[in-house]
Amino acid sequence: MPARRWIAGLLAAVTTTAALAGCSSDSQEQRCANTDGFIECAPDQRSAAPKLSGELLTGGSYDVATDRGQVVVVNFWGSWCPPCRAEADDLEATYQATKPSGVTFLGINVQDNRDKALAFEAGRVTYPSLFDPPSRLALAFDISPTTIPATVLLDRDGRVAVVIRSAVTQERLQPIVARIAAEQPAPNGSR
Repeated sequence: MPARRWIAGLLAAVTTTAALAGCSSDSQEQRCANTDGFIECAPDQRSAAPKLSGELLTGGSYDVATDRGQVVVVNFWGSWCPPCRAEADDLEATYQATKPSGVTFLGINVQDNRDKALAFEAGRVTYPSLFDPPSRLALAFDISPTTIPATVLLDRDGRVAVVIRSAVTQERLQPIVARIAAEQPAPNGSR
């Protein structure tokens, strides 16, 4: 029995050390401005977005590389998520208001089944969504599927400019999208 207690104590110590090491790392989000859950990075603080491609909810495929040169607003959502329902109209209104400025929107549906996701989108949004039931794309963006909705803005160079880890309203989102859209892409796509 003492050996089991010693092993359990060792595992607890290793787990605590690993958790503390993760909390003390200098992540991109810690270096950027955080205002009420809206984390915005200056152009020189931005890093490239993870690979973003997959199967569209309605069929076909999408790769964010085809939208390079545009600002891409990525919203992680699920039909089972009440805050996702609350923000859908605001996302669509922001999309309609900003798309003439070279802005596109992309939803990423997580932990859902296709029929419920399609029913959720019907009459709510007109932009496409990727179907990602295992939440691989959310995890690649460091978005826990249990903390959605979340919205990520990619600048014209495909870098993460803003991360929002809560539901959004048009009033708060649209000025940020417009500001990122007003930036000029870096020459040859590098800054």
